[in-house]
Amino acid sequence: MIDERWSEAAAGLTSEADFWSLRIVDERIEDHVVRNDVAQPFTTLRDRGAMLTAWCGAGAGYAATADLSPSGLQAALARAGERARAAARVSLIDQRLVARPATSGDYVSPHAERALPTRGEWLDRLAHECASARIDERIVERTASVQITHTDQLYLTSDGVRITQRFRFLKPYLSVAAHARGDTQVRSLGGGHGLLGQGGLEILARHGFDGAGARVADEALQLLAAPNCPSGRRDLLLMPDQMMLQIHESIGHPLELDRILGDERNFAGWSFVKPEMFGNYRYGSELLNVTFDPELLEEAATYAFDDDGAQARKHYLIRDGILERPLGGTLSQQRAQLSGVAASRASNWNRPPIDRMANLNIEPGASSLDELIAGIEHGILMRSNTSWSIDDHRNKFQFGCEFGQLIENGKLTQVVKQPNYRGISASFWRSLKAVGNDTTREIYGTPFCGKGEPSQIIRVGHASPACVFANVDVFGGA
Repeated sequence: MIDERWSEAAAGLTSEADFWSLRIVDERIEDHVVRNDVAQPFTTLRDRGAMLTAWCGAGAGYAATADLSPSGLQAALARAGERARAAARVSLIDQRLVARPATSGDYVSPHAERALPTRGEWLDRLAHECASARIDERIVERTASVQITHTDQLYLTSDGVRITQRFRFLKPYLSVAAHARGDTQVRSLGGGHGLLGQGGLEILARHGFDGAGARVADEALQLLAAPNCPSGRRDLLLMPDQMMLQIHESIGHPLELDRILGDERNFAGWSFVKPEMFGNYRYGSELLNVTFDPELLEEAATYAFDDDGAQARKHYLIRDGILERPLGGTLSQQRAQLSGVAASRASNWNRPPIDRMANLNIEPGASSLDELIAGIEHGILMRSNTSWSIDDHRNKFQFGCEFGQLIENGKLTQVVKQPNYRGISASFWRSLKAVGNDTTREIYGTPFCGKGEPSQIIRVGHASPACVFANVDVFGGA
């Protein structure tokens, strides 16, 4: 719950800054894990603190503190003001031209008030899936877990804006390893760490967690018996749990506006996208429609306001294949003179907001899964990411999956292991030849998107239907 003592502590803050803001984050994380039928030690984390931001003339300054007393917050605000005044002399961006937060509001994750199982009930549930996966002596490792995160945020400004946001995240995990004759194959539910969502037990139901142990184990054994993925050019049917990674790496990161402006060059890399491309560049075929959607309630990165207080709304980034707008918050929009989105996000109280993905989704098309498969003469289906590599311009990539299945003359045939594919972002999306309808769409999320100096690991969401790409370079693992 939002602690009203925070508001009381902030009420007496004073500053000579033209504008200041306070962002308090209180986060609690619990991990429940069962591995090979043994409950692992319970772990819990509590982290709480505040970020103070001050604008003085053209400059901005930041200061973070774990001391939430009135004196602690006042001291941090004074440090932020000192830094803002020092920065004003050399600032490349005039903060007086950047839009200030203007709207107060609240947000609460869906079903956040509903009770969750006790630790004992969680362990029983996880142990059941672990035990269900023990279907053969070749199954050598089984892990089931759930991570629960509660995050409360309070954002206040000197202009009187007040924003409260309360989040509850669940991240179930299920993975099985099979081994025989020197070969080990791993199969996971939804790619392992991609099941993050907001809400409660409905997240487990959405991904079919209950009852998945035996199914995932059977697929691991299928991979043990399967031949290696063949090499050559084929049509590629990517299922939503792999589309998540494809969207993330070859659309999400390239469209971050601060990266396009060069901020990440010496750490996370640049982008092949240039500012002049917005409004005219053909990013993909006319079937490609990509949205920034912080309003899809069950997705991992849904929110009402970003961490600079900007109100969040759904926007098209790519429409009918044409690039429309970047992932840029208010500061980057001012820098680039481009329209953006409410995408200024910080990983925690001790980091300033930067341009980040949130919910980045592909809108559904018109084809059922059966129709997608029937339309492929010589192809392969791939699901569940296991490896990724992409250059520092987010252009040339090579991705590997856990599970592959050949498609011949419109029918699924042989299961294959270690399927991989490669391509170039600037042309790969133009090969998009079919997009699944809403029945093929699935919602995924991960807490592990990394970027920034100092580093920030943040939660993102990706919803996508199944998609078919023409004439892709496919190959097997070593």
